[in-house]
Amino acid sequence: MGKYDELPVYKASYDLLVEIFRFTKNFSKEYKYTVGESLKKETLELITLIYRANTKRVKFDVLQEARERIEVIRLFIRLLKDLQQISLKKFVFINKQVENVSKQLTGWQQNSRNS
Repeated sequence: MGKYDELPVYKASYDLLVEIFRFTKNFSKEYKYTVGESLKKETLELITLIYRANTKRVKFDVLQEARERIEVIRLFIRLLKDLQQISLKKFVFINKQVENVSKQLTGWQQNSRNS
């Protein structure tokens, strides 16, 4: 079993986290400490779940929880666009990163079911 930080899904999630930390610092105060903090917390939890899944023999349930987290992250990002805290360009960029993580988690979960 490889190290968790070499997993493509871990790297993609970490890149997503870095991007989220970068753009949340520019939010208005009203959103920085509510939606912004929640978004960071969800993304940190996602990375923790990826690490946890990599250490478990039975991964399916942990990966299911990670997939639920990515949907919450997707919701927060949509909300931030609607609240005009991120531009459409940033929304599209970050959504591509979210989709990349989501597809990897889905594939990993399907593979874990078959092993």
